[in-house]
Amino acid sequence: MDAAALGQLSDSNSGKIMDASRRILAVDPGSKNIGIAISDPTSTIARPLQVVKHVSMLLDAAQIVQIATENEAKEIIVGLPTGGSGELISQSRHSQKLAEVIRSQSEISVILWDENNSTQIARRSLIDLNISVSKRSGHQDALAAAVILQSYLDAHPHNGEMHE
Repeated sequence: MDAAALGQLSDSNSGKIMDASRRILAVDPGSKNIGIAISDPTSTIARPLQVVKHVSMLLDAAQIVQIATENEAKEIIVGLPTGGSGELISQSRHSQKLAEVIRSQSEISVILWDENNSTQIARRSLIDLNISVSKRSGHQDALAAAVILQSYLDAHPHNGEMHE
């Protein structure tokens, strides 16, 4: 394979050459911290990336866009809190507004995705791994973002095209 083709793959169904990297960034917005996760280049596996401190909506969005750009993300998934039946709740507005501000600062596609129970799943995973309470706090937000992202990836199996 020549150097020019290393960054590309062929879609076996259509024979089209496509970009090999389909990284997706996920955000778990909180009132104190913002968890960030990233997918692998094939948009199959999510992993925690980092936690950033909440400053303000504009600065948070700028930092998210910068992280997405640095990681060559093609999409940004923003966790959307919902009630037990999937209805929007008071905290949903914060995620919606953050998504709007990110869209205003970037051409990267931004998608709101139900984050139902992501923090609880992340907390339970850290407890199951016997991670102490003091060490949990620094990782829980990024792990919650990875839970959100993995949910999105599982619902949208990578097929060589941008997810809609």
